[in-house]
Amino acid sequence: MLWLFLALILIGVTWVVTSDNPWAQEMQELAGKKHDQSILETEAPFSIAAHSFRFYKFDLPEGSAHISVVGQFSAAPDTRGSKISNDPAKDAPVDSSIEVYVLTEPAFAVWEKGYAASSVYQSGKVQQGTLQANLLADVGVYYLVFSNKADTKTAKKVTATILLHYNSWGPNWFRRLKDWVNDEREFVGAFASASFLRFLKSSQGA
Repeated sequence: MLWLFLALILIGVTWVVTSDNPWAQEMQELAGKKHDQSILETEAPFSIAAHSFRFYKFDLPEGSAHISVVGQFSAAPDTRGSKISNDPAKDAPVDSSIEVYVLTEPAFAVWEKGYAASSVYQSGKVQQGTLQANLLADVGVYYLVFSNKADTKTAKKVTATILLHYNSWGPNWFRRLKDWVNDEREFVGAFASASFLRFLKSSQGA
């Protein structure tokens, strides 16, 4: 009886791992470990020249799920090296805003060339903001971009803490079990279809 009990447990665990059933998906999430991986944590502000940008490329961890990028950022004029003027017109308030994007790799290639591209996240022109965006696991590579392209005169100093938040569970071989089962299902389905067609042809010939 013990082997039967163990077999039932193995079947149940395999179903939870491989099934797309909502209940099984919920069990996977409950069993998951939540992680926060740093994309960018500034100890000191970094500078972005006028009409320029700075980017950070990041990959999604293998086997991760329920992935999001979260964090805060702020910007201010970078006045280092600027000369103080006694002319009130020249000392008028300067633009303190920055634009922040999260882009897929193909979208970044388009945006970098100066064209409009669809973004996962876009802050608009702001002095500070909170970043929150869900990511697709099958995309793989993303770009976090800080853009000062809209300001042709003033450099910006930026402070940011941006994290990758995700769930993962089980060892790598266990997480790969779902892909293996799906591949086997496709093979068995294709074999059964081919066998059925051969049977129909032989029946017609008879």
